[in-house]
Amino acid sequence: MSIRRQHLDFGVHFKNITNTHITNPKQLDAILQDSAEINVVFLDLEMPGMDGYEVHKLLRSNPRFDGVPIVACTVHINEIHAVSQFGFDSFLGKPLNPDDFPQQISRILQGEGVWVTS
Repeated sequence: MSIRRQHLDFGVHFKNITNTHITNPKQLDAILQDSAEINVVFLDLEMPGMDGYEVHKLLRSNPRFDGVPIVACTVHINEIHAVSQFGFDSFLGKPLNPDDFPQQISRILQGEGVWVTS
């Protein structure tokens, strides 16, 4: 499994923000045990072995994720309504716009829902 920790850099430098890239959602429990505070989760809807909806359900069943925004991130922009109905907190259509992403992540971290398809 490949886990990478890196600073997010989309045109604006975010200090003290790291991300964990999980390529196998079935190993999520083991990874979460070693993770520090989690402030936001970005989920692709298409992942091998477990889709984003299943991971969302798993995360929401864990009290550690109470109040943590879960954001759908996908090329399938036609899923925006289903994602909203399922209970995701935001939706970012891929490809992400590097000029808009810093503002979007700031809004999400402040508790605002962000729903964009491009």
